[in-house]
Amino acid sequence: MRILETVASVRDALSGQPRAVFVPTMGGLHEGHLALVRRARALGGPVVVSVFVNRLQFGAGDDFVRYPRDVQQDCALLAREGCDYVFAPSEAELYPTPQVYRVVPPAPLAGVLEGAFRPGFFEGVCTVVLKLLAIVGPRYALFGKKDYQQLLVVQSMVQQFALPVEIMAVETVRDVHGLALSSRNAYLSPAQRAEAVLLHQVLLAATERVAAGAPIAHIEADAVNALLAAQWAPDYVGVRSRHLSDYVPGQPGVVLGAASLGQTRLIDNIEF
Repeated sequence: MRILETVASVRDALSGQPRAVFVPTMGGLHEGHLALVRRARALGGPVVVSVFVNRLQFGAGDDFVRYPRDVQQDCALLAREGCDYVFAPSEAELYPTPQVYRVVPPAPLAGVLEGAFRPGFFEGVCTVVLKLLAIVGPRYALFGKKDYQQLLVVQSMVQQFALPVEIMAVETVRDVHGLALSSRNAYLSPAQRAEAVLLHQVLLAATERVAAGAPIAHIEADAVNALLAAQWAPDYVGVRSRHLSDYVPGQPGVVLGAASLGQTRLIDNIEF
C-alpha cells in the first residue's frame, strides 16, 4: 500500500492503470469504513481511500478541531484490508489557495434536515467531493447510507455534472445493539455509548407507526419528545420519501434523525 500526499503523486500512481474504485473518508476509520473498502476491493481495479478532514463542511461551533485524527492508525487498518493507495493530503495541498469556487446544491434537497441545521455543510461536502473525484478519476465511488442525505446530494451532483463515475451506496454498519458506527462515537463515554442506541430505537418505532398509519406530524413530534424526555437535544426527526420529498403513504420511505447526546451529535436513518 502506498501513501500519497500530493495531487501529482495520485495522478502519477494511477496513470496507465484501470480506473480506480474510490472511498472518500475524513479518517477516524471504523468497521463502517472498512466495509466500504471491502466492497471496493470486490469491484476490481486499484482501491484508493482518501483521508482528509474537510474544513469547508464544518460550521461555526462544529467539531473541526477535535474531529478524530490518527492517520497512522487509519493506514494500518487500510493496509490489512488490501487498500492500494491512501491519499492523505495536507490542507495546503488540497486548498493551495482559498477555495472561492464552490458547488452550491439545490435547497429543496440540501436545505432541509441536515442542511437546515448545518448551513453550508452540503456546499462544503460537494466542493471537496467534486475536487477529489477530479483528482482520482474513479469509475466507482462508495458512500455509506448512514449519511443518507449526503449520499443523495452527491448522487445528484454527479448526475447534474455528467461526471463519469458511478456512486455506489453501502448499507449502514451497526454494533450489536443497533448503534450506527460513526467516527464521532469516539467522543462518547461508556455510559453514553450504551445510551446512544436510543436514537436508532426511536427511529425504528417511528417506522412501525408509519406502517400502522399514524399521522406523520404526530410520529415526528412524538419521536422528538421521546429524545427530549431522555435528556437528548434533538435537531429533527423526519419521515420522508426515499428522495426526501414529502412522504406519500404506502410508498417506500425513510425516517431520519439527528440529536446530541451530551456534546456529541449523532445522526441515523432507517429505510422502510
